[in-house]
Amino acid sequence: MFDSIYSSAVTPLQFFLMAGAALAAGVFYSWIMSFRIRSAKRFFIVTALIPFVVGAVITFVNGSIGAGVAIGGAFSLIRFRSAPGGADEIAAILAAMGSGIAFGMGYVAYGVIILLGLALLFLLFSSLPLFEHKGAAEDQLLRITIPESLAYDGTFDEIFSRYLKKAENAGVKTTGMGSMFRLSYKVRLKDPAEEKEFIDELRTKNGNLEIALLPFAETQNQL
Repeated sequence: MFDSIYSSAVTPLQFFLMAGAALAAGVFYSWIMSFRIRSAKRFFIVTALIPFVVGAVITFVNGSIGAGVAIGGAFSLIRFRSAPGGADEIAAILAAMGSGIAFGMGYVAYGVIILLGLALLFLLFSSLPLFEHKGAAEDQLLRITIPESLAYDGTFDEIFSRYLKKAENAGVKTTGMGSMFRLSYKVRLKDPAEEKEFIDELRTKNGNLEIALLPFAETQNQL
């Protein structure tokens, strides 16, 4: 059961057996992950296909140095342009690729165990209160847009001291073709019920330009 289905020369039956197992496990894996990962439908379609794609590549490259070099050169010509994914999306893709290697070497049972086992572990860890820290959950990302003419150093300190437990500078960048600045802070409110009053006071300082207050954990890859 746990031996490789491949012989010295891969037969069509062996290849299609691997393909069927990889596709079936990939679809089931993506379906399980869809309960915890918020992403577009295309992400789950691609994730379902990755085990078979990687398995097919490994099948045909296995034992051939020349084919391996050729495949590596072909992939180096491809440029992937997409929005940065979250940690859970990256983990889902890596798990799918890892199982694809097992499928490609003919170890179908190991590929299924890796894929579905990691999916179930992901669901288990996500549902348990592990690695959660109350203080970190309260952190928010504050973004304040200000005009270029406003000297932002220390401008909001008095408001921060009244409404915030902490405020850490998370960066500054220009926006609006350089006519404005966008300030970012990692903040924690003293009283969440005062969020509106806090934003209203900030608006009096920044000329009523855009202000955003977002969960910090969900925006780390956007800083």
